[in-house]
Amino acid sequence: MIQIATGDARPVFRQIVDGLRMKIATGELPPGTKLPSVRGLALQLTVNANTVAKAYSELTSEGLIEARQGVGVFVSEPRQRLSDDERRRRLDEALKHFVSAVAALGYEPQDLLDHLARELEPLASKE
Repeated sequence: MIQIATGDARPVFRQIVDGLRMKIATGELPPGTKLPSVRGLALQLTVNANTVAKAYSELTSEGLIEARQGVGVFVSEPRQRLSDDERRRRLDEALKHFVSAVAALGYEPQDLLDHLARELEPLASKE
């Protein structure tokens, strides 16, 4: 399902959130897909169940997944969850974070754009 990298600077719960968010965004996990239980995913990833619960909680608050009482956790139907202004604000914030993170790496802007385009390919192929 998703991979946890021990050398990754992100907390494990963030890696789970980012991994599931990308799989949902690319359609690899389409709406209605049943996700493993908190304990099940924790066993698969060999992480603490509280870590998976925290990740599921964040994805639920974003409206990407939903828990159905007594049935399990499922990928939600896509819907517009944020206003256009809020989406734009979050995009600007993410881009500023990206630029500040890569500024000191010494890449030419075109190299960064090419790499970014490759990273976005899974989203483009979904459409």
